[in-house]
Amino acid sequence: MSSHKSTPERLVYMANQIGKFFVSQGKDKAPAAIAEHLKKFWDPRMRSAIIAHLDAGGAGLDPMVLAAVQTLRTAATDQVRPVITR
Repeated sequence: MSSHKSTPERLVYMANQIGKFFVSQGKDKAPAAIAEHLKKFWDPRMRSAIIAHLDAGGAGLDPMVLAAVQTLRTAATDQVRPVITR
């Protein structure tokens, strides 16, 4: 990824291209594979931006990519939950 800031449209395009690669795995497996790819290969800022795009409505995301980004959002939320000790 170049040093310029990614626009939501560019990130949607890129995520949908990744989704097209994994579509052969079927709707049951593809979202998890897409999410794993985004987690492994996308910069944390890119992941945050695509999650923010999802939170703003997720316009343009293919259905399996939308499910993958929802998985990323859930994983990110789980990681920042405070630990309560007594």
